[in-house]
Amino acid sequence: MSDQPDLSITLSGSSSVRHAALALLRERDPSVKADATQLFHDRMLAMDVTFDPTAKIADPLDLPGRPDAPELVAPSALKRRSMQSDAGRAVLLHALAHIEFNAVNLALDAVWRFPSMPEAFYSDWFKVAAEEAKHFSMLSARLADFGHAYGDFPAHDGLWEMAERTRGDVLARMALVPRTLEARGLDAAPPIRRRLAQAGDHASAAILDVILHDEIGHVLIGNHWFRHLCEKANADPHVTYEALAERYHAPRLRGPFNFEARRDAGFDEAELRALAGLDAAESSQ
Repeated sequence: MSDQPDLSITLSGSSSVRHAALALLRERDPSVKADATQLFHDRMLAMDVTFDPTAKIADPLDLPGRPDAPELVAPSALKRRSMQSDAGRAVLLHALAHIEFNAVNLALDAVWRFPSMPEAFYSDWFKVAAEEAKHFSMLSARLADFGHAYGDFPAHDGLWEMAERTRGDVLARMALVPRTLEARGLDAAPPIRRRLAQAGDHASAAILDVILHDEIGHVLIGNHWFRHLCEKANADPHVTYEALAERYHAPRLRGPFNFEARRDAGFDEAELRALAGLDAAESSQ
C-alpha cells in the first residue's frame, strides 16, 4: 500500500494548487478523483487558492493513482466490436472513459510537475483536469446505463506512457500530449459520434458533442503553451515539434484529420497544409 494521504483532509486544508494537483493525481478511486478535481477547481474560480510556482515537490513513486482494474494490455490485444449492439457500445464507452481518466491524470501531472511557470499555466491545466473529470463522470454514468462500470474491460496505457517519457521536459510535454495524442481525439470524435447516432444511441452521441467542444479548448491551451515556450527559447515551433516527435518516439500522425477543429484548436496554416499532405499521401496508397 502507498502512503497516500486522506484526500478530503488534504484538499479541505490545502490552498496550494500544485500540492492539491499531486494529491488528486495520487488518488486511486476514479470517482473520488473526478469529483474532488472539479470541487477544487471551483475553489480556484473563487480565488481561494495559492499557486506556489517555485515550490520543490518530491516525485512520489505511486503515480498515477489508479484502481486495480481495468487490466492494462497492449493496444493490439483490444478487440473492436460493432456499435450496433449494446455490448459493443459498452466497450466503446469504457474505452472513452479510460481515455478521459488518463486525461485527468495528465492535466494534474502538468500542474504539479513543472515549476516556475506563469500562474496562467497552472490555471489552464487545472481547468483542463476539471473538464476531463466531467467527461469521465458523464461517460461513467452512461456506462452504468449499460450495466457496466469503469474497470470492467481491458484498456491500454499509451497516454500515460508519453507522460512518463516527457516527465523532465515541459516543452516536450506540451508538444506531444495535447498537440499530438489529445489532438487525435479531434479527428476521431466525429466518426465515432456518427456511428453512435446511426445506431440510435443519441444519448452517447450527445456526450461526444460535449467532449469534442471541450477538447478543442484543451488542445488550444496546449498549442498556446507550446508556442509560449518556443518563443521563450527563441525556437522555431515547426522545427522544434518535428525534433521532439522524433526524439520521444511520438506516434505517426494518420488521417483523416478534422481540419476545422484543428484550426479552432490553434494549429496554424502551415501545420494544416502538412497534415493535408499526409492525408493525400495516404489516400493515394
